[in-house]
Amino acid sequence: MSTKVEVQESRGDTVKLGLAVAVLAAGVAGFYYFADESLLYRVLGLLGVAVAALAIAYQSTPGRRAWSFVQESRTEVRKVVWPTRMETMQTTLYVILLVMLVCLILWALDGLLGWGFQLVTGVGN
Repeated sequence: MSTKVEVQESRGDTVKLGLAVAVLAAGVAGFYYFADESLLYRVLGLLGVAVAALAIAYQSTPGRRAWSFVQESRTEVRKVVWPTRMETMQTTLYVILLVMLVCLILWALDGLLGWGFQLVTGVGN
């Protein structure tokens, strides 16, 4: 019996998510249908439709899980220790210097291999 309940909830969630997608698609279609109207009104209407679609999607189990994930992500971002400006500048300088060093090494290797190829084949003189 519990399996039937889960299937019904799943179907209900599918209907809710399908309705949210349909509302959003209708909003996008309306945005282009009313192309003669002011862009401001069309964008505001599209934002309103998007909020309505999100509200409908939130009523489903996947929608609530997605919102919970967003909230947990915000909490984790607050825990991150961001580097200072000085640390960022120093790290950037190190990266630039290492890229230049690798560039010089590859340039020298290319020249050496080109010289060896000319020496062996006699082509390129």
